[in-house]
Amino acid sequence: MDIKKTVDLSWDDFDELRDPRPAENDFDAVVERAVSRRGFLGGALAFGSGAAAFGTGLFATTPFARAQGAGFDFSPIDIATGFEVNVPEGYAWKPLVRWGDPLFAEARGAFSAETGVPLDMSDKVFGENTDGMETFEADGHVLLAINSEYVNPKINLPAASQGVPQTAEEVRLLQNMQGVTVVEIADKGDGWSVLLDSPFNRRITHRTQMTMDGPVAGHALVRTEADPEGRSPVGTMNNCGSGKTLWGTYLTCEENFNGYFGATGSYDETAGFKRYGIGDKGRYAYEKFDARFDLSKNPQEPNRHGWVTEIDPKDPKSTPVKHSAMGRFKHENAEMVQAADGRIVVYMGDDERGEFIYRYVSNASWKKGEPTDGLLSDGTLYVARFNDDQTGEWLALTPETTGMPIEEMLIFARMAGSKVGATTMDRPEWIAANPLRAEAYCALTNNKNRGVKPNAGGDETPVGGPNPREANNFGQIVRWRPKGEDHGAKDFTWDLYVMAGNPDVFDDAYAGSDNVTAGNMFNSPDGMAFSSDGMLWIQTDGDFSNEGAFVGHGNNQMLVGNPESGEIARFLTAPNGSEVTGLTWSPDRKVAFVGIQHPGGSWPDGTGKPRSSVISVWREDGAAFG
Repeated sequence: MDIKKTVDLSWDDFDELRDPRPAENDFDAVVERAVSRRGFLGGALAFGSGAAAFGTGLFATTPFARAQGAGFDFSPIDIATGFEVNVPEGYAWKPLVRWGDPLFAEARGAFSAETGVPLDMSDKVFGENTDGMETFEADGHVLLAINSEYVNPKINLPAASQGVPQTAEEVRLLQNMQGVTVVEIADKGDGWSVLLDSPFNRRITHRTQMTMDGPVAGHALVRTEADPEGRSPVGTMNNCGSGKTLWGTYLTCEENFNGYFGATGSYDETAGFKRYGIGDKGRYAYEKFDARFDLSKNPQEPNRHGWVTEIDPKDPKSTPVKHSAMGRFKHENAEMVQAADGRIVVYMGDDERGEFIYRYVSNASWKKGEPTDGLLSDGTLYVARFNDDQTGEWLALTPETTGMPIEEMLIFARMAGSKVGATTMDRPEWIAANPLRAEAYCALTNNKNRGVKPNAGGDETPVGGPNPREANNFGQIVRWRPKGEDHGAKDFTWDLYVMAGNPDVFDDAYAGSDNVTAGNMFNSPDGMAFSSDGMLWIQTDGDFSNEGAFVGHGNNQMLVGNPESGEIARFLTAPNGSEVTGLTWSPDRKVAFVGIQHPGGSWPDGTGKPRSSVISVWREDGAAFG
């Protein structure tokens, strides 16, 4: 494996190197075979008035499909292919914070448009590749907690390194650019901006001391020479989506942790390594300069990553906690709700082709103001089974149902899910819960392997249920409603809110559902969040070539969906090369903070290196819209 080539791959394609698919099928032939299976595609696929207008057939004509944009307080915008951000008329935007911007006065001027950030300032500036984020208030102070998912070595490292670290110092530079930023912001009359030297400002990186709780803490599989007790892992990495607890702390989700590990010598290639895509060469050559990431020296270190980690943004001296009871996999985000009896419920997706959707349910109930000890360390992990009749159930993962000791069951949650027969999904991304009714939505971003090959554990990936298209390059959004409107219930019903596609190119299942039109086409739904009025905001991370099957899609974008009518409208387009990821609002709901990750060109400065950024978006009349 040539590491100079791997740094340019998406994380999804990096995983394919570990588990390669067969030779590519002819796409037209695959489509024809998928559409010929009319058993599922021709059946009813809806419940309630807010279904994706499938009615008595997948492509039933519906009023809202013909009235795109009619139900929103903005005029939907067209696609874009350039290197800029576009928002509707009557709205405006500006950068809030960019990679390399200082969090502390000593880091002023640290960023260079030509060379980036020096090592000694790399943990005192805003991190690279912004992702999930949440807003917090602390005694009148407004804080943002923001993930920095990964790095762009060809941009972040000196040109002479050619995108591959050449020294331990360059590895540390990359390690410091990732993790989480906690930053105080304020509106001083000219828009929101970062407050330098706020006591809340903090960077949490690959090198920050953590702790671990729950059943796995202290187990032999998480003990290392540096941490013989197995309770003090170091670092959080590949921080993708996020979550906010009901008691006001931040949940950061460790996703593609596997790509940071490699080996300089021999090591035992275990079944666990294979299922999680851990191999002999890491994406960033950490293993050559940091023994912690060398499988031949620290084979248990990967087991200490891939968890949901809780951070208290209001206490800069607090130690982040990895919650092992919530399972280890490639966490996208963590959406917290509450069961009818007060128990805590967290929905989670495992973002890899053919993996599963999970939920965690605490054993204890909770009311505001009560202690939170044990709520995320003492509970049961479940995995979802979606039936073709639009029912589903949550399958408990226990030593009895899986035949695995609880510690191994949580460390290898994927293998536990396979044992109980969970439904393989088309890459579960963000999950968002409707604040106005008991229902949750999951973005299934795409899966070119659907119906083509099994997942990394050998589970088949049949076409059907919530994954209705073979070689699915467009994605869909599934939603479920728990029985009795209780998120703690075992059973649920489900439908598809939308199937992305291209009605200008296809006249079959790949055209998308009827709420996808020539005016709102998109692919690869990824980030999602609800605004307080019950509207679903959808962010994409997909093919922006604007060619072939994706002609008319343009750059990645952010859309707004109405759960009741099914209508979807385009609100924002991102710079070419970037994805839109992460969304939160100011406390007064007048400003949206939106993440723009790995932009192309020289965005947003216009010259020099491109810089992942969080932008502010607001209505020019000053009204709330979140």
